[in-house]
Amino acid sequence: MTGWRRFSPRPWLTAALCAALGAGTLTGCGVLSGSDAKGPITVMTWAPENTKATNMPGMPAMAKAYARWVNDTGGIHGRKLKVLTCNERNDPSEAARCARRAADENVVAVVGSYSQFGRYFISALEGSGIPYIGGYGLTQEEFDSPYSYPVNGGQAALLAGNGRQLASVCRRVSLVRPDTIAGDELPELLDAGLAAGKRRAATDIRAPEDAGDYTRQARAALNGVGANTSLGSATQGAELTGSCVTAALGERTSTFFDSFRRLQEDHPKVRIASVLGSVRQSLVDSTGGRKSPLEGAYATGWYPAADDPRWAPMKKVIKEYAFEDARIDAEDPGTQTTWIAYTALRSVLDSLKADDISARSIRRTLDNGHTVGTGGLTPELRWGYKDMLSIHGYPRIVNADVTYQVVRDGRLVAVRKGFVDVAQTLRRYTPLN
Repeated sequence: MTGWRRFSPRPWLTAALCAALGAGTLTGCGVLSGSDAKGPITVMTWAPENTKATNMPGMPAMAKAYARWVNDTGGIHGRKLKVLTCNERNDPSEAARCARRAADENVVAVVGSYSQFGRYFISALEGSGIPYIGGYGLTQEEFDSPYSYPVNGGQAALLAGNGRQLASVCRRVSLVRPDTIAGDELPELLDAGLAAGKRRAATDIRAPEDAGDYTRQARAALNGVGANTSLGSATQGAELTGSCVTAALGERTSTFFDSFRRLQEDHPKVRIASVLGSVRQSLVDSTGGRKSPLEGAYATGWYPAADDPRWAPMKKVIKEYAFEDARIDAEDPGTQTTWIAYTALRSVLDSLKADDISARSIRRTLDNGHTVGTGGLTPELRWGYKDMLSIHGYPRIVNADVTYQVVRDGRLVAVRKGFVDVAQTLRRYTPLN
């Protein structure tokens, strides 16, 4: 990622401060945070809600449903799981505020959260000794902070995987992506996947996150793959073989494809694609299902397709404990990531003693290679030093698997069985920053 790099405390510095000042003096030493063996175990989940850009209300809602399920089935060592939520508002100052609140509330972990402002929240978590488990994976800080424990390969794996997926069918590709710091790394990652398939770099089209119309970007994307939009209706109905447009605009991807569809009516047709999260089943449903303009679109995700039976436990919890909360979409990668992140948290908590649950003990357990099983939704997860995949720029990645999906008969379904490991693609092509 480009831009200013933060300075943040590292484990050896925190340890030195604890030794110098006394372990009971600092929350970051892990003693004050969550150390009451009879009280609730407090964690936090944050995500943007009610903003003009991407919103992820299903993530805190899923966290609350998970806690209700855990508490209804005996809690953890007889203790309640208490989930605090924070609206990150897609704003850097609000992301930092959420992190400061986590420290003030003495949470033992921030779990299953979404923010594109890693540089603003990670330092506050590090300074307080709070682990960040299963963030959505938007920022480089999530993959280089020793206090972060990602459950997927983040945007890096998605874009590299999308590039590899498209390389098999596309000679030319345009990428439409956010004009943000987090978005700046996406073209190089997509190009890494395209290069693995011996395809040339994509045309990079920047777009505002909160636009109401993307006609200008759609026209640029079409021109970038050789669909000359100045030809007008002379080419109506024609298909431009080997040309693809992929978009990664989060919630605004639907707005882009609406603009794109209108422009395509009078111009050569090209194949469209995206990444899961930007395209989801609810979007296919709302745009016509089997008659959706997204029919045939390729998509790259982190996890198995939504109709996979391995999601049954999560769907059961949503049905019984979400109380028909409309914010929760079982087919949304944010909801799915939150489920997996809390699965990891519970695995660690179950391995600890009731009177030894703290931010420090959670980090220690994870750093020592505790194994988390996710029922096949990911490979087994471990965050010990030897488990890191040695990917330059993303040293905390322990899971670089992706899945290839396609919209077929109005449903997002798997293109192939199993996962595709893009670790080697990322090792070979991730640029030096």
